[in-house]
Amino acid sequence: MPYNPRFTITPRLLALVEQIATLRERIVGASVELAWVPALQLESRSRNSHASTSIEGNPLTLEQVKALGAGRKLAVENGRAEREVTNYLAGLKYIEARAQLEVVRHDDLFALHRILAEGVMDQGDSGQYRTIFVTIGDDTPPGPHEVSPLMFELLEWLNKGSREWSPILSSAILHYRFEAIHPFADGNGRTGRALALWELYRRGFDTHHIFSVDEYYWQDRPAYYDALRATRQNEDLTGWLEYCAEGLRQTLERVWLRVQSYQPVSAEKLILSSKQELLLQLLRDHGSLGPLKIRELMAMSKQGVMNLLNPLLEAGLVTKVGNHKTGRYQLNAR
Repeated sequence: MPYNPRFTITPRLLALVEQIATLRERIVGASVELAWVPALQLESRSRNSHASTSIEGNPLTLEQVKALGAGRKLAVENGRAEREVTNYLAGLKYIEARAQLEVVRHDDLFALHRILAEGVMDQGDSGQYRTIFVTIGDDTPPGPHEVSPLMFELLEWLNKGSREWSPILSSAILHYRFEAIHPFADGNGRTGRALALWELYRRGFDTHHIFSVDEYYWQDRPAYYDALRATRQNEDLTGWLEYCAEGLRQTLERVWLRVQSYQPVSAEKLILSSKQELLLQLLRDHGSLGPLKIRELMAMSKQGVMNLLNPLLEAGLVTKVGNHKTGRYQLNAR
């Protein structure tokens, strides 16, 4: 029997989809040069990794996740927590590299789960459907003998039937149905959220991979779990779709603010060097920095730092605050 999700296009859902489309067009149409995209991608990858693993109880902070993403060691090691994060970062790179994949097969899903769950599973094996019964709170997902047929139905819908719907809806439907089936013995939450992102990538909704949707789920985990639980009770996805659409709307609003922080005030577009990108990232991370601290962090001379800063100041991306002796640099507020 083919999978046929049940939901209603309510006025609220329709309004949210329209707002999301408007925000997306604004972001896509922004004068953001390709030089900016890697920094935005790194930011999104770190935020998604931090949020998705935190939902499952990972204790690492966003700054620690960023450090791991940059290949740095943490001051205090936390083996399993670090492995979960590095796995998720690798999983995001996996789906980014396969953003043009037209058909998702079981082997693709196994490969993604293997990357995300290798070395951090409490039960079962990574990269294969479960052979045991599992529970989600008070709910019991389908038995192990049902998993493979249900996943066949879901992937059939994903590769064919989902195309009649906006990716705003199809990614949310995929997210819910995957979690309801719970096809793996462990790591389903992380895999389901990565799979939903992958759908946004594959359908061309997030072409630059700069949307950190998982932050929305993490910021109010009880609401996230309540929305999943309520949907499982009646299999009507209407409320879930409204919840996910609201999350995507809020995500795009935050992304628009981030895009503007990377966008020159002047009409002319500014092509950044890799060192200027690093400097802007440091200012984002620290809030503001004095010239001596910038020189220390970037291992550069006074003149070298000013050569980086002057074009950013002229473009209105960076502002100097304070007097000559106590002056500090910060990203220009918009």
